[in-house]
Amino acid sequence: MTALTLSTAAAPGLRADAIVIGVAKGAQGPVVAPGAEAVDKAYDGRLAGVLETLGASGAEGEVTKLPAPSGFKAPLVVAVGLGAEPEKDAGYDGEALRRAAGVAARTLAGSKKAAFALPLTDPADAGAIGEGVLLGAYTFDAYKDAAKDAKAKNGKAPLGEAALLGGKPRDAAYKAAIARATAVSEELNRARDLINTPPNDLNPEAFAAIAQAAAKEHGIKIQVLDEKALVKGGYGGILGVGGGSASAPRLVKLSYTHSKAKKHLAFVGKGITYDSGGISLKPAGHNETMKCDMSGAAAVFAAVVAASRLGLEVNVTGWLALAENMPSGSAVRPGDVLRMYSGKTVEVLNTDAEGRLVLGDALWAASLEKPDAIVDVATLTGAMMLALGSRTFGIMANDDAFRSAVHEAAEEVGEPAWPMPLPEHLRKGMDSQVADIANMGERMGGGLVAGLFLREFVGEGITWAHLDIAGPAFNEGGPFGYTPKGGTGTAVRTLVRLAELTALGDLG
Repeated sequence: MTALTLSTAAAPGLRADAIVIGVAKGAQGPVVAPGAEAVDKAYDGRLAGVLETLGASGAEGEVTKLPAPSGFKAPLVVAVGLGAEPEKDAGYDGEALRRAAGVAARTLAGSKKAAFALPLTDPADAGAIGEGVLLGAYTFDAYKDAAKDAKAKNGKAPLGEAALLGGKPRDAAYKAAIARATAVSEELNRARDLINTPPNDLNPEAFAAIAQAAAKEHGIKIQVLDEKALVKGGYGGILGVGGGSASAPRLVKLSYTHSKAKKHLAFVGKGITYDSGGISLKPAGHNETMKCDMSGAAAVFAAVVAASRLGLEVNVTGWLALAENMPSGSAVRPGDVLRMYSGKTVEVLNTDAEGRLVLGDALWAASLEKPDAIVDVATLTGAMMLALGSRTFGIMANDDAFRSAVHEAAEEVGEPAWPMPLPEHLRKGMDSQVADIANMGERMGGGLVAGLFLREFVGEGITWAHLDIAGPAFNEGGPFGYTPKGGTGTAVRTLVRLAELTALGDLG
C-alpha cells in the first residue's frame, strides 16, 4: 500500500518525484485550483495559460505533465483535472478530490514519492485525497511473474508515498482522517483482491479460511457453517445452489461488537464464488467475469473488518453466503422445490437465479438475531444493469426513510446509487402451484422482482435494504478516477458509512 503522510512543507523545497496540482474547468478556460499557489507563483502567475497551451481544460480525469519550475526539488508537475470550477466560496467536494487524487496516483505508478498540492482546507479534504490516492494506486498482480512480466509492466510498482501538502501532521482530526482513509481503503482493496482472484483459487472453503484469518487478526468473532452444519440446520437455499459443485458451500458469520454499542446492524452478502448458471447454463460470452459474483460477500467482509479497525461504537454482524453454482448430476434442477432455512418452500424455475436463494437463508439467519436493520449486498440481476448502467447500484427497502438514508450515505462517500421501488403487483408473478413461492416472476422489472423475493425472508418488523450492485461491482472497461479495471469493491464505503452513522445515532 502507498504510504500517506501529512506535510506542512512548501512545494518548492520538497524532495519528491512529482508535484500534483489541481486544475478546474472555468468559464474562460482552465483555472489553477487552491493548493498550487506556490507552483503558480513560480510560473509568474501564468500557469493556467501554460496549461491551456498544452491542451489542458480542467475536465475531470484529465492529466497534463510539465517540467517543474526552476528552483523546485521535484522535477515534474502533474496537473490533474477536477471538473467544473465550484461556485465562489463553495469549495471542491470530496468526490472531485478523491477522483483527481486517484487519477494522479495511477499516473505516477513507479514513482517513489509524490507531493499532492490539491485543495485541502480541512480534515475531510485530507481524508478524501488520501482515499483517492490509496484506491487509485491499487494493482492486482498476484498471478504475474514479476521477472518475466517486468517489461510488460514497465517495472512500475504502485506509488510509494503520497505527501499531502497543507495537512497538519500534529492535529488529531487530520491524523484521524488519514487513519480512517487508510483503514477503509485497505479493506476495500482487500475486497478487490478477493473479487479479482480466479475461482479455482477462491472457492467457498478458501473464502471462509481468509475470513477466519482476518477475524483472528482483528478480534472479530467468527462462525463457519460447513456442509454438515448446513444440512443439520436446514439451510436448503445455500445447499441447493452449492449442490452441483465439488466445492461445498459455507455460511460465515462475522461478529464485531463494541462495549458501548447501542445499535446492531446486520450486513448480508451474496458470495457465489463462480456462477455458471447451473443447469440453466449461461450462454457463451456471459461466463468470463463470473468470478465477481461474490462481490457482495467481499464488500460485507471488508466492511465488518473496517468497522473493527475503526473501533465504531456499533455492533456489526456480517453474513457471507458462500457457494459455487455449477451444473452436475447433483445440481438443483428447474422444477425442484427447496425448503429454505425459514421453512418456506421455493420452486426453482431458473437455477441462474441462485443469488436470491443463498441470500434468503442468510437473511433469515440474520433476522433471528433481531438487529436494528439489515442491509444485503449482491450482484443480483442483469435487469438492474439494464436499468441503471454499469456505475450505479440500485437500492430497495421495506422502509422509505431507511432507503433514503442508505442513498444519502452512498452519495456522501462517492458511490453512485439510486432508490428503486418494490411494486406490490409484481409479487403475484412469483406465485407457485407447488411451493410457497417461485424464484422467478415477471421478466420485466426483474431487479425489482428479485428484491420482492428477498423481502419474503426478512423477519417481521425488521428494517431492511437491498443493494443490487450487479453493474458497478466489476469494471470491464478502462480505469477511471480511483476505480481500476476488474473488481471495484463497490458498497464497502456505503456500509462503513452506515455503521458510522448508526454509531453516532444519526441513522434513526
